[in-house]
Amino acid sequence: MAKTLLLWDIDGTLLASGGAGIRAFDQALQEEFGVNGSLEHIAWAGRTDGWIAARVLESFGLLPTPANVTRLIDGYLARLPPELDRTGAVLPGVAAILEAGHHHPEVVQGLLTGNVERGARVKLGHYDLWRYFAFGAFADDSTERNELGPHALRRAAAHAGADFAPERVWIIGDTIHDINCARVIGARALAVTTGHNSRADLVAQSPDHLLDSLDPPQAFWAALGLAKD
Repeated sequence: MAKTLLLWDIDGTLLASGGAGIRAFDQALQEEFGVNGSLEHIAWAGRTDGWIAARVLESFGLLPTPANVTRLIDGYLARLPPELDRTGAVLPGVAAILEAGHHHPEVVQGLLTGNVERGARVKLGHYDLWRYFAFGAFADDSTERNELGPHALRRAAAHAGADFAPERVWIIGDTIHDINCARVIGARALAVTTGHNSRADLVAQSPDHLLDSLDPPQAFWAALGLAKD
């Protein structure tokens, strides 16, 4: 039976952080590097943690050396859980979709995210969602999001014991970068307007499907052409 591969983004797609990540990065910058300043000017939606950390450092006159990038990301991750407690939430429809996908005989689920793997584990584990993902591609693989797709496909094939035809691969995300990432590997893109990019911005990138929410889940499965198991 041919299976469909779903590669999920996290922030703005599965979770709404309410600014938890920005606050954790801000605290890390202050406490690790002694720098105070707003991070609101960093356009980090859809970017990788490594890219974000380098831009934050550069914007405050700090060298984005591998050691400094690692130090900033480590500091951010250490300060993230209490910030998620304050304002984070699972987006509507997500839990039901992941649970149904986990048991669906035609579906394999993985991650394709700009988070480092430790960050993905922290965020998803905080809401008991990490258990749905046996593999993924992360910012550890590359600081460039468009380079993550091949890593996800390779790990998906190893997990499933077979390659996935491009037309049966979906990248699900909330930014134009998710759509572009799908195009690089010939995959389909399902965009949701639950994140930082506007509907107009997403429409301009011509995703295969565009949803305003993952709730109700039936609309999600219908967009993918899959019956809810």
